[in-house]
Amino acid sequence: MAEVLSSRKVRYFQLRLKKHSNSKLLRIARRVKNITKKYKVKLIINDFPMLAKKINADGCHLGQSDEPIKNARSLLKKNKIIGITCHGSKKLILNAIKQKPDYIALGSFFKSKLKPRAKRTQKILVKWTKQRTNLPIVAIGGINNKNYKSLMKFGVNYLAISSYIWNNPRLKPEKAIKKFN
Repeated sequence: MAEVLSSRKVRYFQLRLKKHSNSKLLRIARRVKNITKKYKVKLIINDFPMLAKKINADGCHLGQSDEPIKNARSLLKKNKIIGITCHGSKKLILNAIKQKPDYIALGSFFKSKLKPRAKRTQKILVKWTKQRTNLPIVAIGGINNKNYKSLMKFGVNYLAISSYIWNNPRLKPEKAIKKFN
């Protein structure tokens, strides 16, 4: 992990662990927080605003089945980042804008190993979203060194890259991150 974060290509790191006990998740999150702090990378906790508060993470990311943004906002300090996944739904995007998150995540744009059954999102949705809000847009889903530039051309602000970096059968994480400009 340190090799990837030291590349200076990562501005945010989302800790996304779903199948651990609360105590184990807390131990892991504290270790990850120390590493992200060392490399000046902001730590976002997926799904668990209370955990984000406990370890003083930089924010949390919420899925559609997680608690509402207003609950996370009341739990976390005002300067903490809160983002929400809107998949490829205009309705979810418009609802999210009303809730005032700090960013919106859209996708899956490509076939994803992490979520193989995810419905594909059309890239034109990025432009549609940008016409309605100035919120940063994070692209998710199957992003790799060959397809990311097409998303940048549509105006996404950030790329969420997971499997290509951490589960790449051909490249170690420190080599995979070097494939991005």
